[in-house]
Amino acid sequence: MSISKELLDILACPKCKGDVRLDESANGLVCDRCRLFYEIRGGIPIMLIDEARPLAP
Repeated sequence: MSISKELLDILACPKCKGDVRLDESANGLVCDRCRLFYEIRGGIPIMLIDEARPLAP
């Protein structure tokens, strides 16, 4: 299950307020500036900084 383009267009990283993009597997959103991964569960992006996973450098 993926999120709509309209929702993706309005979402922003809660840490830096920058753009997020859908990752290659469509299982989450990525902030390239903060290097954080926000998981999508049941079609709902979990946009909590405490739940985000850091990406490998």
